Amino acid sequence: MEGLPVNWEALLAGISRGRTTPGFSANSLIFMQGQPADAVYFILRGKVKLTVASHDGKEAIVATLGPGEFFGEGCLAGQPLRMATAMSVGACTLTRVEKATMARLLHWDEQGPAEVFAAHLLARSIRYEADLVDQMFNSSEKRLARILLLLSRFGPDSTTETVVAGINQEHLAQMVGTTRSRINCFMNKFRKRGFITYSSDAALTVHRGLRSVVLGD
Repeated sequence: MEGLPVNWEALLAGISRGRTTPGFSANSLIFMQGQPADAVYFILRGKVKLTVASHDGKEAIVATLGPGEFFGEGCLAGQPLRMATAMSVGACTLTRVEKATMARLLHWDEQGPAEVFAAHLLARSIRYEADLVDQMFNSSEKRLARILLLLSRFGPDSTTETVVAGINQEHLAQMVGTTRSRINCFMNKFRKRGFITYSSDAALTVHRGLRSVVLGD
């Protein structure tokens, strides 16, 4: 989903009870894995990353979400506890809708809210399936290229796009499932080939040529 639909945002703003609009500074905890799952969050501005941790302390980033996306929807399917930790990547503004309020909203006769929500869940399911295939069959270099394209929201008509601020090589290593040193090696290789560039403020720009890494054999 690209951008929050105007009607959907207006609908959320019209909820008088069971809704708040919290703001978070960079690297702030929104909720933690294992906490009660009691609300759905909608991203109005900024980025949010979802991470999971194993019992032995290993951590992995499972998704990075932006404006127009929502998370924490597992509570609507009977999930009692959060399965992941949510943190802001940079400063962000969210709409938090309590579980009961969201459930009532989706059962209205009006089809709009349910259709948007269903479309989001379908897109998320397709993305996770693609992530699983990517993890199982592609090389670390190809997985990194795909993640950079996703983080920059690179579209079919894009020439250059900037990766979301706040994502460093340690984050990329967690998402790819490899070491930071290998990420550094691949990033240097991409930079030398002109697939990525860094600006004076360290912003990372992805160029169209990076798609050849994903599309190549």
